[in-house]
Amino acid sequence: MADNIEKSVIDAINAIRPALQNDGGDIEFINYDAESKNAHVKLVGACAGCPMSQLTLTNGVQRYIRETVDPEITVINDNQI
Repeated sequence: MADNIEKSVIDAINAIRPALQNDGGDIEFINYDAESKNAHVKLVGACAGCPMSQLTLTNGVQRYIRETVDPEITVINDNQI
């Protein structure tokens, strides 16, 4: 089950990736923790240093993943990795 959710999260990220790339950024999937329902990602490129990156993450990426995969998933930006 967790593998299916992880694949769905990756598919959702790949679906929204072009929007981030259009602005000079990108997103990388790191992992999905099924127990906590946390999807760890890394914003890169222009997104990594953008002051609006948290807004992009919650109102864009997380909202899309919650709509298409699971409404309880939280997306966490692990930029320190």
